[in-house]
Amino acid sequence: MTGSASKKPEPSGPRVFFAGGGTGGHLYPGLAIARALKQLRPDVEPFFIGARRGIERDILPTTEFPHVLLDLHPLYRTKVWNNWRTVKGGIGAWRQLAHVAAERMPAAIVGTGGYASGLALAYAAAHRLPYVLQEQNSYPGLTMRFFARWAREVYLGYPEAARYLSNGRGTELVDSGNPIEPPERLPRTAARRAWGLPSDGGHVLLVFGGSQGSRAINAAVAEWLRSGRRPRDVYVIWATGKGTYEEFASLATDGVAVRPYIAPMRDAYAASDIAVARAGAMGTAEMAAWGIPAILVPLPTAAADHQAVNARTLAAAGAAIHISQTEFTATRLDETLRDLLGRPTELARLAQGAAARARPNAAAEIARRIAAIIDRDKGR
Repeated sequence: MTGSASKKPEPSGPRVFFAGGGTGGHLYPGLAIARALKQLRPDVEPFFIGARRGIERDILPTTEFPHVLLDLHPLYRTKVWNNWRTVKGGIGAWRQLAHVAAERMPAAIVGTGGYASGLALAYAAAHRLPYVLQEQNSYPGLTMRFFARWAREVYLGYPEAARYLSNGRGTELVDSGNPIEPPERLPRTAARRAWGLPSDGGHVLLVFGGSQGSRAINAAVAEWLRSGRRPRDVYVIWATGKGTYEEFASLATDGVAVRPYIAPMRDAYAASDIAVARAGAMGTAEMAAWGIPAILVPLPTAAADHQAVNARTLAAAGAAIHISQTEFTATRLDETLRDLLGRPTELARLAQGAAARARPNAAAEIARRIAAIIDRDKGR
């Protein structure tokens, strides 16, 4: 659906706008919070506001939530002459948002980041509507840094993000963790068998680079496998990304499971002892919740280099190993794996560090706090 709100039966309870998107890292936290809020308060209607050009264009129509997709554009920092599109789209989107709000004014607005959230948060500030923010990364994005000063609460995926936020007198910063689906524990032996791997012995390495995969990670892993350096007792679950799967599918063997994409991740997490991954906020939150030590290779082109900040933060906390993309080679992968697997106490220390960062019930906690804000404002 583009440009107009989807038609759903209208409940009698309060409506809450969820604004954010562009990428899955900004959209999926909103969905997790909305579902937790709906479970806590069935009378509440979550309503999503996104952009026509973001991932929400494909995801929101498949969900249970009503939504509207607006003609929103990011700030063009390098091609500034294209910012006329941002201004024109913003004016039209503001009018459309005002129309949606006039039909049923939201009791609160939840901003989860990305340019898709900026307009809704500006509308909230202009109309003195209560709003909260959920910041996924250790270095907050531009939208979050700007709007934090007027927010009722800011829910931090990384407590380290607080140092970059200028919160107002009425703003509470909450170390909530990132809202994810809580781990659904499976026996390790059953999870391994589900992947066609031996049910015990050795170690399982999970490799993934986000929903689109990572060519840099894939290339190093492929070279490592082709070189024959993989130890016989190291088994691999590898999500290549759909775009490059055909290039690497032939590397699958009895000890190496290759998939274009893994969803849900439950069986993969349950089977794994260590991971190689990007340093996105949601992926690192999930690995922490499962207590999986990770070798993090941050995406160097991420906005404000926030993945590198995430990786450095987790490495400093003893929850991961940080290797830059330029240094991540087949040789470096092999050396790092052999070092970790040869020192069980170090691997266990990293697993404990990851588990210490876990906030598996973040979505439920955030939902509870949002419900309390709605109830307080209703009583005024």
